[in-house]
Amino acid sequence: MADEVPPREITDPAALRALAHPLRQRILRVLAENGPATATALADRLDENTGATSYHLRQLAEHGFIEEAPELAKGKERWWRSPPKDLRYRLDKGQSPEMRELLEGLVAQHITDDIEMFQRFRDEREQLGDWGDVMPFSRGAIYATREELEAFCEDYLVLLKRFQSTHAADRPGARRVLTRFIAFPAPGMNDSE
Repeated sequence: MADEVPPREITDPAALRALAHPLRQRILRVLAENGPATATALADRLDENTGATSYHLRQLAEHGFIEEAPELAKGKERWWRSPPKDLRYRLDKGQSPEMRELLEGLVAQHITDDIEMFQRFRDEREQLGDWGDVMPFSRGAIYATREELEAFCEDYLVLLKRFQSTHAADRPGARRVLTRFIAFPAPGMNDSE
């Protein structure tokens, strides 16, 4: 089993600001999906200029969201990769208004990206062969205290991380599968109900 990456809760507004930038989110997605790349390759892929991608890569690296891959470098060429990470964000009333605004923006960006990815899946479903028929889906509800909900989420993350560490990407027939988990209190109910 691969070494487990410890959770990292993002509590620093500067780190969250670096992470929440839309182009940086796109860079992280390309690195996660396609592996290491140079600023030039990312610029071509994202239809940006190399100066912009280079700047944003350095910002992501400064906050530990990506790292250099020196073993791939040739001459002055710098390669970057997205190492395994377990990023956590907590939206709560005790945070500064800046942190809440940044987190709400990042969550909205993630949900928008997920909806767009799901639409792309639907549009391309016929070209996916047998994979077009695979889409496990579950909707449910539970009754839980705050502590129980946090434990439920942790159990999900343990399962996800175990699967990630024991199922290599380069196996025959394996492909990247997007997984999402979201839980939130049902609207219209208060604590006394």
